[in-house]
Amino acid sequence: PHPATCPGLVNKGSRSRSRRSWIWNQFFVIEEYAGPEPVLIGRLHTDMDRNDGRTKYVLRGEGAGSVFVIDEKTGNIHVTKPLDREEKDEYRLIATATDRQTDRALEPSSQFIIRVQDINDNPPVFDEGPYSATVPEMANIGTSIIQVTATDADDPTYGNSAKLVYTLVQGQQYFSVDPQTGILRTAVPDMDRETQDQYLVVLQAKDMGGHLGGLSGTTTVTVRLTDVNDNPPRFTQSMWSFSVSELAIPGAEIGRISAMDADLGENAKLEYTILEGESGDTFNITGLNQEAVITLNKAVDYESRSSYSFSVEVLNPIVDPRFLRRGPFKDRASIRVAVLDADEPPRFSRARYHMDVSENCPPACTVGRVSAVDPDTGLTNNIRFSIDPQSDPEALFRITPETGLITTAMELDREREHWHNITVIATQRDNPSQVSRVLVAIETLDLNDNAPELDRQYNTAMCDSSSIGQVSMCLNYLRSLFPFHSSVYKMFILKTWKDTKTHVKETSRVITGTTFWHYTFLSLGTWTASSAKDCNFSRRCEKTLSDDYTAAAAAVLSFCLHVWRSWFFEVSEPNTQSLQLHG
Repeated sequence: PHPATCPGLVNKGSRSRSRRSWIWNQFFVIEEYAGPEPVLIGRLHTDMDRNDGRTKYVLRGEGAGSVFVIDEKTGNIHVTKPLDREEKDEYRLIATATDRQTDRALEPSSQFIIRVQDINDNPPVFDEGPYSATVPEMANIGTSIIQVTATDADDPTYGNSAKLVYTLVQGQQYFSVDPQTGILRTAVPDMDRETQDQYLVVLQAKDMGGHLGGLSGTTTVTVRLTDVNDNPPRFTQSMWSFSVSELAIPGAEIGRISAMDADLGENAKLEYTILEGESGDTFNITGLNQEAVITLNKAVDYESRSSYSFSVEVLNPIVDPRFLRRGPFKDRASIRVAVLDADEPPRFSRARYHMDVSENCPPACTVGRVSAVDPDTGLTNNIRFSIDPQSDPEALFRITPETGLITTAMELDREREHWHNITVIATQRDNPSQVSRVLVAIETLDLNDNAPELDRQYNTAMCDSSSIGQVSMCLNYLRSLFPFHSSVYKMFILKTWKDTKTHVKETSRVITGTTFWHYTFLSLGTWTASSAKDCNFSRRCEKTLSDDYTAAAAAVLSFCLHVWRSWFFEVSEPNTQSLQLHG
């Protein structure tokens, strides 16, 4: 027996036995092979076949009767349609040979395989494309960006149909790709995002090892350069000029300046400062990243200084040391601020005045003087002064409009009102809208113009048998203590009818709620009788009480009399009315 041969048939050897055996080849069919009629792929044969037409060949199994058909007389097998290895790469069938007349099996059924042989009919495919990737700008040559992968549905174990090679179709001047692994890398150094921030790369995967005739597939990779801090900040101008009125209040905006940084995000963050020593602390600067606002920190005065010149600096707070070679990451600009003259109100020589005047001073008594100047001209003769009537409703004071001299309009009483707070107004003659005000505090000074008072009317009686030194009664004496002046207190026995010695003692005690602490025990004198004149002490004793301006209440002086006859008694202060007691 001989194996059959035909197009599409590949002889891989035979299966046989020495006596009564099946004879056929191991069959292969090339995928996608097609012709006008069914294609012979092989022949089945048994040595029991005597070529007399009695042997019948039957085919059963996968694709039998549809994909594969057999000539029952000759055993020739044909494929009826093109096959796709990627769908099914082999078919298992069963061959049977029988006697056509008796239908008796001439051979036991036997299984065989028809294999579909691969051809390069599938191009590579990038399943995950298109791709997007990033790489830092200024990256070194060979920096890995991304790995792309393609697949090929052909048989990787047969020939080179699935052997892939990667190449660049677009972007070769900036990037490279590993032909075996598909890793995309940078091909040039110092790719600058500020020049070009995005690149479109086209990659190809080709089978057959990249040789001619191989199939290929392509994909794209969008490469974006991420930012690094490789650009120093720069002012948009080297000098700015602004102006501000001398009437502007602190916090007023003077102007805005701007700087640029080609980087992004934190790499473009800017900080602004006014260089020390050039303008003091007259101005402030507040950064708004690409812009900064200059504001007034202190009031300015045209007459004192008409312009300011200073420098400002901008810098990156975060610096990448790899790019310091590109220069300092800061810049400077000059600022000039002109102070505009304005019509200012009069300016008093003091922020607050304190004056004093004695009580009971007659009208037109001088209290003091205020002064003001026109800050624009430096003159004082174009200013008029007046007293705000709301601050002096009783019109206790007058002011000379031209000189600012303050005088009393009537007598003042300290015991009625100690302090007077008035407001003086200064007005420019040529511009009445320019007005300034100042507080004048006037203190009324105390005079010793109030006599002592007894707390009540005293009457007493004593027996004839009262002994000398016996206490008859005590007198309480009231005296205002705000302020508590130094005073000399005197006690006189005015009249008596007996030549009797009387001792008088003075004591002073504390009143609850005051801060005046004073205690004395003093023998004032010894009385002797005289028929020719009013009785007096044989010697006069005087006690001076110390000032204590923190006291604000009444002190009580108790005078205890050691007498036993009728008497008249007087307590007085210098230049005051006497108070008389009868007992």
